[in-house]
Amino acid sequence: MLKKQYLKSRSACKVTFYTSPELEAEKVVLVGEFNQWAPDATPMKPLKDGRFKATVELPKDKTYQFRYLADDSEWHNDWGADQYVPNPFCGDNSVVEV
Repeated sequence: MLKKQYLKSRSACKVTFYTSPELEAEKVVLVGEFNQWAPDATPMKPLKDGRFKATVELPKDKTYQFRYLADDSEWHNDWGADQYVPNPFCGDNSVVEV
């Protein structure tokens, strides 16, 4: 699930990314074009309801591909993403439009 908050003071949007509560993991990292797909750049915080959450500020009027990396080994999409695009690994990447 994605929550977007457009900033009035500059051309940017704070996007909060939430995993599904069904994703069972010890740790989850948000990876995507906005952090060069680095598996340690944006760790997500666990919530009491079982989901994980991370907020990033992104420049407006762009699209960004992303995925969730759980326990350093399992890739997951956000099924509430704005769209999906094929990736070179026989799957899809989630896309956020800001």
